[in-house]
Amino acid sequence: MDMEFLLSAEEKKILLHDARETMSAELEKRKPVYSDLIKSSSNLNEPCGAFVSLHDENRQLRGCIGSMAARLPLIQTVRAMAKEAAFGDPRFPPLKKEELPRCHIEISVLSPMIPCPDPRQVKVGVHGLYLKRGGRSGVLLPQVPVEQGWDLKQYLDYICIKAGLPPLSYKEPDAELLTFTAVVFSEE
Repeated sequence: MDMEFLLSAEEKKILLHDARETMSAELEKRKPVYSDLIKSSSNLNEPCGAFVSLHDENRQLRGCIGSMAARLPLIQTVRAMAKEAAFGDPRFPPLKKEELPRCHIEISVLSPMIPCPDPRQVKVGVHGLYLKRGGRSGVLLPQVPVEQGWDLKQYLDYICIKAGLPPLSYKEPDAELLTFTAVVFSEE
């Protein structure tokens, strides 16, 4: 399934609105007021994995949490991940009320994952990577190697490091390397 053509500009707007509203409501200790346009969109009700990334006014990462699995409808996944990115990312303190207006939200809607038997087929900037080996795992979204200026070798080494494994671990017989694509959009 290619989500690229399935998510309309209006649907992207709803997802961004609901992500921000989830954070606002949590900070203001109130029930969120979500868009009622969702009923007209079947895409937002399709089970889908997604990541929500927050960046501060200097474009520095402020939180990023996602779900690889397509368990919940996309709209529910985005709302849950927005809350986790703002308040549950262990790398950052919970978001403060005064930070939210300066935060920039980016959403990555994930395609289903497929096994990658030949890592040379990975296209930097197109494919995200998910590596599993020996109880460890790591994920990198497709935009990360582009933002970091990595080539394919660096990208493959870094997915190992992200999983807490030594570089080249993706070549081990018990390693499982998966690829996926993402529809990435943000405020602005």
